Amino acid sequence: MTLVNSSPVVPREHEITIRVRYQETDGQGRVHHSNYLNYFEVARVEMLRASGLSYRELEAEGIMLVVKKVHCNYHLGAKDDDLLNIKTTVTRAKGVRIHHRYEITLDGELVADGETVVAAINPTGKVVRLPVWLQLDK
Repeated sequence: MTLVNSSPVVPREHEITIRVRYQETDGQGRVHHSNYLNYFEVARVEMLRASGLSYRELEAEGIMLVVKKVHCNYHLGAKDDDLLNIKTTVTRAKGVRIHHRYEITLDGELVADGETVVAAINPTGKVVRLPVWLQLDK
């Protein structure tokens, strides 16, 4: 897909379900805290895929999204084989940054929530403006 001649529509909200794998747990049988950041990443990539564009295609167009800031609050411990629902919301997308909010739940109970800010860069690492189709405030 060539982004110059197309306008993918990235949803403002998106939800996915992830099953906790055994290797994602710690010695106490709970999801290790670092894996929640991986879940955030999976949710972001799947949100982009829902627009009909893969992250690989975005990179092929010379746009990379790098994490500038991440924050996570932990509320409950998830365990191996739990099905987690991850709701991702774009709260702002303008200029060079996209702000995401995440809520991870298990059977309706909040397990973790957090935010990320990603910035657009080109292959040489120079900050670039987001394509218009990725911005909320067009």
